[in-house]
Amino acid sequence: MNRLDSLRTRLFAATFLAVVLSIGLSLAIGAVLTRREVEKATLRGLANQADLLATNERKRSLLPLSRLDALQPYLSRQGERAEKAKLDGSSPFFPVDKAPLVRKGKRVQGTIRIEGERYFYAARKVGNRALVLLRPTKLGATAARPFLAGLLIAALAGAALAALASFLLARAISRPVRRVAAAARSLAEERSPAPVPVEGVRELGQLAAAFNHMARQLGKARAAERQFLLSVSHELKTPLTAIRGYTEGLADGAFTVDEAAETIGREAARLERLVRDLLDLARMNKSEFSVHAEPIDLGVAARETVARYEAQARSFDVTLDAVAPFPAPAIGDSDRTLQVVSNLVENALRLTPPGGVVRVLAEPGSIAVEDTGPGLQPDELPRAFERFFLYSRYGGERPVGTGLGLAIVKELVEGMHGSVEVESEPDRVTRFVVRLPQPSAAELAAPELTHA
Repeated sequence: MNRLDSLRTRLFAATFLAVVLSIGLSLAIGAVLTRREVEKATLRGLANQADLLATNERKRSLLPLSRLDALQPYLSRQGERAEKAKLDGSSPFFPVDKAPLVRKGKRVQGTIRIEGERYFYAARKVGNRALVLLRPTKLGATAARPFLAGLLIAALAGAALAALASFLLARAISRPVRRVAAAARSLAEERSPAPVPVEGVRELGQLAAAFNHMARQLGKARAAERQFLLSVSHELKTPLTAIRGYTEGLADGAFTVDEAAETIGREAARLERLVRDLLDLARMNKSEFSVHAEPIDLGVAARETVARYEAQARSFDVTLDAVAPFPAPAIGDSDRTLQVVSNLVENALRLTPPGGVVRVLAEPGSIAVEDTGPGLQPDELPRAFERFFLYSRYGGERPVGTGLGLAIVKELVEGMHGSVEVESEPDRVTRFVVRLPQPSAAELAAPELTHA
């Protein structure tokens, strides 16, 4: 990348240019003001000198202004000269419009152009003439040069300090950004970068902190993805291995057709459920997963789920019933809610031993599924909804499903802005509780609730 396009270079250039322009503007204004003040001081000095000469010449009442010629060498060494002028306004040494003031004895001074050159003048009345003291204005500019040189030196020193400050500021601002950029490149290359130091101004510190948080979350997501892929690979391999083994055994005559058909059919059904659950999870992580929130009746969801699994419960010799006072209002998606309750009931029926009970309880804003199965240990409750967690713990001991059912339940409930939790007393009762938002009074006043 071109170094001229870097953030540090642009910050340095912008800051330095702004400071230099400010210094240049200040220098220009300072130069103008300095020259103006030097001119004023020169004019005041010339006026005071004219007052002194006029006073001395007035004392010579018989021959006023007779010594001017003798003073010319002294005055010329200062770049000045003295002139005698008539008071009738015809003198070229002071403006015509000032003649009345001079005749009245007023102190008159200013600038005038004589033969193309600009002069400071101070005119004083002495007798029936005027004493005019002249000094070229270019001598005032000469006197201003030391001050202007001082201003220029100060400006150059300020520019040098500005360059140093701009460089340090640009480096301080760009360093955290460069570190974040380098860490982002490491993430893009699937490497784990070291945490970016949280330093600099508040906004840059917030940027670094946000990036560190994102990197941690991405690391967790990548680890979860790797674990998920490993688990999915294992879960896909298990039924496929069984299907292949029984197929080869059937070909070798090791199994009867009925034995092979039963096992192959069971493993194919498990494989079908696993693929279906994976597709559901994939949809939930994309825009395809949509939730239509509306007032629903959880009591209806409870009764429909019981009716759906009643035959299966009888085949398992498990009692399945619903406790659902009507209505049990909530805000949710009727189809998604029925899917959530169905997943929980299916899990409960699979785990409940013969003679056990599975019950669906609906109340306003919540629906629960409880069973008398083996239950969960306290340390397992926080991770019960993780993908494949319970399957990896009990896959060889209990008739578990695909390992994704509870993860799907959690995704669906959170998609409806609800929550799900599990309580368990091992070997006595396990209870999954889904809580959904309750409708407002206006929504409750609607003609009827949507049947879940």
